[in-house]
Amino acid sequence: MSFVPALLSFVLCLALTPVVKFAAVRRGWMAYPRKDRWHQTPTALLGGIAIYSGMSAALLLITDFGALPRSLGGGAFLHPSLLAAVLWAGMTFLFVLGLLDDFVNFKPHTKLVGQILTASLVSLVGFRLHWFTSLTLDTMFTIVWIVGITNAFNLLDNMDGLCAGIGCVAAVSLAAVFWPAQPQAAVMCLSLAGALLAFLVYNFNPASIFMGDCGSMPIGFCLAVLSLYYSETASRNLMASLAVPILVMLVPVLDTSLVTFIRLLSGRGAFAGGRDHTSHRLVLMGLSERSAVLFLYLIGAVSGLAARFVSTSDTLTSPTVIIPILAAVILMAIYLAQLRVYPEKEFSVLRDRTFTPVLIELTYKRQLVMVILDLGLVAFAYYLSYRLRFAGGEFVIFFKVFLRSLPAVIACKLAAFFVIGAYRGIWGYMSSNDVMVYIKASTVGSLLSIVTVTYLFRFEHFSKGIFVIDWLLTTAALLGSRGFFRLTSDFMKRKTLGGERVLIYGAGRGGEILLREVLNNRRLAVEPVGFIDDDPVKTGKKLQGFPVLGTSGDLEALVEKHRVSGLVISVADMPAERLEKLRRFCRRREIHLKRFRITLEDLDTIA
Repeated sequence: MSFVPALLSFVLCLALTPVVKFAAVRRGWMAYPRKDRWHQTPTALLGGIAIYSGMSAALLLITDFGALPRSLGGGAFLHPSLLAAVLWAGMTFLFVLGLLDDFVNFKPHTKLVGQILTASLVSLVGFRLHWFTSLTLDTMFTIVWIVGITNAFNLLDNMDGLCAGIGCVAAVSLAAVFWPAQPQAAVMCLSLAGALLAFLVYNFNPASIFMGDCGSMPIGFCLAVLSLYYSETASRNLMASLAVPILVMLVPVLDTSLVTFIRLLSGRGAFAGGRDHTSHRLVLMGLSERSAVLFLYLIGAVSGLAARFVSTSDTLTSPTVIIPILAAVILMAIYLAQLRVYPEKEFSVLRDRTFTPVLIELTYKRQLVMVILDLGLVAFAYYLSYRLRFAGGEFVIFFKVFLRSLPAVIACKLAAFFVIGAYRGIWGYMSSNDVMVYIKASTVGSLLSIVTVTYLFRFEHFSKGIFVIDWLLTTAALLGSRGFFRLTSDFMKRKTLGGERVLIYGAGRGGEILLREVLNNRRLAVEPVGFIDDDPVKTGKKLQGFPVLGTSGDLEALVEKHRVSGLVISVADMPAERLEKLRRFCRRREIHLKRFRITLEDLDTIA
């Protein structure tokens, strides 16, 4: 297999991008900051010209025009040269459409008509998803897939380096899926990855050029058609045909679904611009712009590796990676969806209508979500127990036992979770007592499952080891799903702290309570930089993630070093002379001094 097309695509895009940027700056083809856009400085547009040129040159080099089939019958669409020709023709049409849109600014429906036309021609050639036995239904979903992924990458172009980087990761993942069975398709994927990698040199934060619609739409189209080609050439494994394209495109699918869903529920247009994408929500959580983009790269890479695993595995093994990844992404989406990006009035626009928005319901009925989540986790844990306990042919034999007993296990465990109290806790305040409740609920559920299986099936053909493994997995799933929301909530609170920088005097129980109050009460408007404590043994250690910087003897140097605006005392019984000394110090340094106290106030004194 020759990698020359991929190298050509990389070099050509690398060389052309600064030329396009120079021309864009000279002619005023710039993206200027707007309220609904993320960038803050004028930035050159039309970087998609360089991406298209690199990818186009690679495809023309790959295509053997003499070998193109004369007709489309007899599986002609499987020919790699036809794939290259279809890719080039479709991306060229969308490139021109996107280029015109960058200048004229078409209405959304105009671009949609062009995308549907392109997708229809691809379907006419013979490409299909092979998700449905009905050819009519499969053809319709094929068109929807191409249009959807094309628009997904168009929407994903909302932060420096995001669209190009995710496209590059997806292209490399598809190349890994195609290799070694379809080397020419793998080269096409690497050619796209090469052009996007070269463009990232100029587009990663801080970006000096944007790709525009003439870049994002051809990228989405190429990846959509290449994923269709996998469905065409793969063995007729329905699970792989379904899962591989979705896993490869997981980030754009997640972003588009989340944004469209929330915008519609918020009374906004699905295609309207906005700072409400997945990347923007990650920044709102406290990540930097670069960290948010790199985090989404990581999700794309992990799901791409999962796609490679699924493409080489059977239908009984594939769920071991598909289910955890989808469950993690759904949990993340639920959490991100609750972040208030829009003003409260705009966000709640649907509350007075005749139906209740699902998102608002989820916000107030989280326990319902947990029950649904636990249903999936219990079933997956029981399935994975069989996968871990039995290998190869043994699993095929015992799979019937698994299916027969699964409903009973689900019923027993959910009933135990409910009775023990797994749904009574508050997500954001998970404590050690809650941990014990979840362990107890999992234990009772497993014991009840054993009793039920013994009664119904006399424990015939069952393995005791299955229920031990299942208990471990179920317990881990319970603690992990609940802990996820506690940890992410705590992380966001720490990353988004703002206000006056203060030192907390006292790294004991009072300091811990004060820190929790600061994290949960934004009205205090303080940002702790760390603790000081008169016990020198505590120096260098951390309390709830914040460092103990020194003792009171280091106070002068610490105030100077960290530029704090005040000192907050958490010690309840501080001697009067020590308190007076701190007052004099704060007056001299012109910083404020406050004390944190917890008291019980008697409001109704009995006469």
